[in-house]
Amino acid sequence: MSSSTLRLRTAPDSPVMEKDKPWALIYKVGEDGLPEEVVPILKQHFNFISHKEFLQNPLLHGPNIQAMFSYNACPAAEPSLLRSLPSLKVVSNGGVGIDHLDVPYITGLGVKVANTPEVVSDATADMGMALLLASARTILEGHRFAVDPKTTSSSLLPVGVEVTGSTLGIIGMGRIGYKLAQRSKGFDMKILYHNRSRRSAEDEQAIGASYCESLDEVLRRSDFVMLTVNLSPETKGLISRRELSMMKPTATLVNISRGLVVDQDALVEALQSGTIRAAATDVTHPEPLPRDHPLLSLPNVLITPHIGTNTMTTITKICQRMVDNALAAVNGLPIPNEVKPK
Repeated sequence: MSSSTLRLRTAPDSPVMEKDKPWALIYKVGEDGLPEEVVPILKQHFNFISHKEFLQNPLLHGPNIQAMFSYNACPAAEPSLLRSLPSLKVVSNGGVGIDHLDVPYITGLGVKVANTPEVVSDATADMGMALLLASARTILEGHRFAVDPKTTSSSLLPVGVEVTGSTLGIIGMGRIGYKLAQRSKGFDMKILYHNRSRRSAEDEQAIGASYCESLDEVLRRSDFVMLTVNLSPETKGLISRRELSMMKPTATLVNISRGLVVDQDALVEALQSGTIRAAATDVTHPEPLPRDHPLLSLPNVLITPHIGTNTMTTITKICQRMVDNALAAVNGLPIPNEVKPK
């Protein structure tokens, strides 16, 4: 099918199409799709069609599409969709997490998978520190107190806990974990970490981190426990009742990994019973939580809606890397951030 035929069949407000550009499938532009601001990056190298437009005539559009851009886990890379894309060469994911992609199945179709690991590290680490600080220093409680029309005196100010000089335990010392350690060093925090493999002596010395062979040791010794692991069968439910019971009653759990890494029922119990002081999380399961979920009504939990990478600088970097990965796959070149099945 020629590009001119496809141009005639797409919606009137579709981007200008050029014959020499490969075709890509996206979810949509705006709202929960790709931000308008990054569309020029995509248009520079690809003609693209939205998922909604595609579904209007998949037999017409399917054979032309060589790349699929997955942003916020959309469009869902379901077998029925993938089978309708016979020319597909790559699923280019925005972000590090690929738990929404069945990598063995996709690669079994002869389709490459890529993600964008390095470009999200700074923003995500910033978010981890923001959650830690906001929870420790009761920032939201202080804000509500300050703006409450009923506030007439400062006799009942919220009291937080000290960050400077406290002990931070990082579970998962990859790129993001290391960035967090760098940031926490500025607060004179003692840094413990647990990881599948130990970092080099040079890395440890640069951030002043001490390796713990067991997760339990990190949990017992830390004032703040920061989760930065990838979601995998091994890390699903990593933090449950047993692990929470090992933490200090004055400790705070901070999660910037994935919601399924924590047993949320166990977390609710731990927060209600005082097993731990507080929790701050940028991730839940599902997202968003049902409006009647008990986690939403607890006074000692801070929840943000998975916005760890939501800065325009980082979003732009993500989209540029998505395009770079896709272009490499389409042109038969080595993919900078290829994800291979384990």
